[in-house]
Amino acid sequence: MTTPDQAAVLVDADEHRGGTGTARFVLRKIVEAVVSILLVIVLFFFLFRLLPGDPVATMIRDRPTSPQQLAELRQRMGVDDPVLVQFGRYLWGLLHGDLGESYLFTGRPVADMIGERLWPTVLLVGSATLLAVVIGLWLGIRAAWRRDSFFDRAQTGIALTLWSVPQFWLGLMLLVSTGGLFPSRGMHSPDAAPDFLSQTLDVAHHLVLPCVTLLAVFYAQYMLIMRSSLLGEMNADYLTTARAKGLRDELVRRRHAVPNALLPTTTLVFMQLGMVVAGAITVEAVFSWPGLGLLTYDALHGPDLPVLQGVFTVLASAVVLMNLLAELLYRVLDPRVRTS
Repeated sequence: MTTPDQAAVLVDADEHRGGTGTARFVLRKIVEAVVSILLVIVLFFFLFRLLPGDPVATMIRDRPTSPQQLAELRQRMGVDDPVLVQFGRYLWGLLHGDLGESYLFTGRPVADMIGERLWPTVLLVGSATLLAVVIGLWLGIRAAWRRDSFFDRAQTGIALTLWSVPQFWLGLMLLVSTGGLFPSRGMHSPDAAPDFLSQTLDVAHHLVLPCVTLLAVFYAQYMLIMRSSLLGEMNADYLTTARAKGLRDELVRRRHAVPNALLPTTTLVFMQLGMVVAGAITVEAVFSWPGLGLLTYDALHGPDLPVLQGVFTVLASAVVLMNLLAELLYRVLDPRVRTS
């Protein structure tokens, strides 16, 4: 028979073990994230060296250049150095926060270029993601709760279609169908008034078409994931128990089914937040939106290796960090993960 003192000791031991397990879990995930970022840096560096094209030849295109000037330019850029020497120099720069200098954009620091282009991409992808989460979850919940209804079949069919449509093609179709109702290029109009309200409305006007293009694809993912997750909870025993207690169907859905079905969608949301460039490259290229996606598209024509390495390092780091945050948040939201 266990005495009260012995029971207290056992409870303290369980709490200590739980705290130690959580700390070990967090530390392991952080180490895995750091290793993943390092591996991605190595992969991208050597992968971009396989791209066709000569950045030096691109820089001197249509410019008279003597062989001596060409040799000096190659030496200054370091493109003729052994690959391992270039890699060591690149890593040393990363440790000091230096992403290198652009080959094609007059030797500008890559970090400054990424900083300038980051806000337009965050504005575009952030707006599309926020709207997609709200619309996708709302439609997914109602489609699952009305399974096999006309609403469910219609919304599922639309979501599957939009999810499979190439984003650049959808953007082009929106450009054609709107007939010039919204601006098709850039983020600002040259004739917009300089006051804050006019500038804000002008940016919002330019934002409509690229945002709708991303929204159409993003919302479809959230809608289908939410529908599938909620369908998996529909016949759970705890829902039967809640109904047996006399709870209305609306309360059963809102208080019991939806919170449990939100867990997989939460992971998807955080993963999507990290993909700020992957989903925006083609859309920004179609609408000439001055963000990281358009910067990447332009850098591929060189190829501008420092810019490509810098952008994809930022992209990969964002994806890894968002995945880390999703795993930690998942452990907080789901007690079953903490006890496993």
